[in-house]
Amino acid sequence: MWPSRTATALIPLTVALVLGLWGIRRDGGVWRDEVVTYDMAHRTLPELFHTLQNADAVHGLYYVLMHGLFSVFGGDLVTLRLPSVLATAAAAAGIGLLGHRLAGPRAGLFAGLVFPVIPAVQEYAQEGRSYAVVCALVAWATYLLVSAMSRPTRGRWAAYAVVALAACLLHEFAVLMLTAHGATVLLSGVPRQVKRAWSRVAAGVVAGLAPLALFSMSQSEQVGWILWPDPVQLLTFAAMAAVGLRCARTPVRARGPIRLRTLAVPLLTLPTVALLLVSQLKPMYVERYVLYYVIGFALLLGAALDQAFLPHDGRGRSSRRKWVSSLSVAAVLLALVPVAVYLRSPESRVDDVTAVASAVAEASEPGDGVVFTPARRRVWTLARPEEFQGLRDVALAQKVTTSDSLYGEEISPERTRAGMLSLDRIVVLGDPEGSPLDVDEQEITKRATLRDHFEQCSSKEVTGARITVYARPGHCAER
Repeated sequence: MWPSRTATALIPLTVALVLGLWGIRRDGGVWRDEVVTYDMAHRTLPELFHTLQNADAVHGLYYVLMHGLFSVFGGDLVTLRLPSVLATAAAAAGIGLLGHRLAGPRAGLFAGLVFPVIPAVQEYAQEGRSYAVVCALVAWATYLLVSAMSRPTRGRWAAYAVVALAACLLHEFAVLMLTAHGATVLLSGVPRQVKRAWSRVAAGVVAGLAPLALFSMSQSEQVGWILWPDPVQLLTFAAMAAVGLRCARTPVRARGPIRLRTLAVPLLTLPTVALLLVSQLKPMYVERYVLYYVIGFALLLGAALDQAFLPHDGRGRSSRRKWVSSLSVAAVLLALVPVAVYLRSPESRVDDVTAVASAVAEASEPGDGVVFTPARRRVWTLARPEEFQGLRDVALAQKVTTSDSLYGEEISPERTRAGMLSLDRIVVLGDPEGSPLDVDEQEITKRATLRDHFEQCSSKEVTGARITVYARPGHCAER
């Protein structure tokens, strides 16, 4: 029956590759998290190990893998982002095979094709971060779970455990997939020994993750920037969950002991809901941390599309339904074109480090001071450090590359104030107007010194950043 099992994997894989490679350089734009990946992966392994003792241990395995990749292939934007492109293609293939196994060949093909056109997937398919790789591992872990539940063997359970643990070690919140997998096991009506086997494997995965999770808790201040769930991200999840749950009502003939809706609905909903509940204790919800929830959405929508295009009775209903379904799919794809184009522009990300560097070069002159507020915005110097040569980093005690840190070490607030007062002009790099302000003593001192002893000469916003020139009274016009 067409499509074959091979086609349900290869066709989505090819589409995902084409979409991932299209505009992969993003006009040279790169945002701050990608710059961190680039910087960390270019440190020596001893330097990387020492830095991970202080910061970003949660991404340590990914940095090590990228270090190896850059060592072999050299470092540029394509090398930085290609693993995410390939991972998205692998995920699309896995989703296609998963749909094929649970609901038939056409449902698998549709599910595999839905996945790479989802805007969030297109976004993270072109980022030098771990999220697309984690999503691929969750997709294949889910496939291996279905395989182990259908024909339990030690080898299948071991393969599931290895892939699931790898996903968790790349990003800790991948462990929330176990909430979905556990629900699937409980609701599928499989024998008790299968449930016990999954419980042992899940416990092993949690135990394998525990040392990293416990250590990274000491670095929890790194997610202090997360204040509350982004409304757009919440609405996106709510809309996809609503569509997915509506699709789950579509009758799908089971092709084994696991029903598609029993697998896909928990995967669509439970990891995100669990993260939102955890965020009531400490804000941690960011959509990309549980990006893999879209796997459930793709499976449900793929099965619904399969039913929409199935032949029906002989009274013309099938023809009308196919026309309506075809026009609906075409309209959605057409609406996604401008979104896809936008996602391949530098403006689509939180900031654009290369644009920041260019704006600094335009606004500054040799001998100016430079202040980063908050200090973590010093990451903007890593993409094009030559643009910051000749500027005095007023608050810097130890550089990023020698301090075993992500953003460098700063001097005391008192010394920072004294250093600022010794200058006539300071270029200040900070977040756009209206962004939340850090309230630690160092940042308060920077803002107070500028307010009390300097006047604003010029200000310019680029994507995700504001570059403002301050001078002592009467020195603005000396440029």
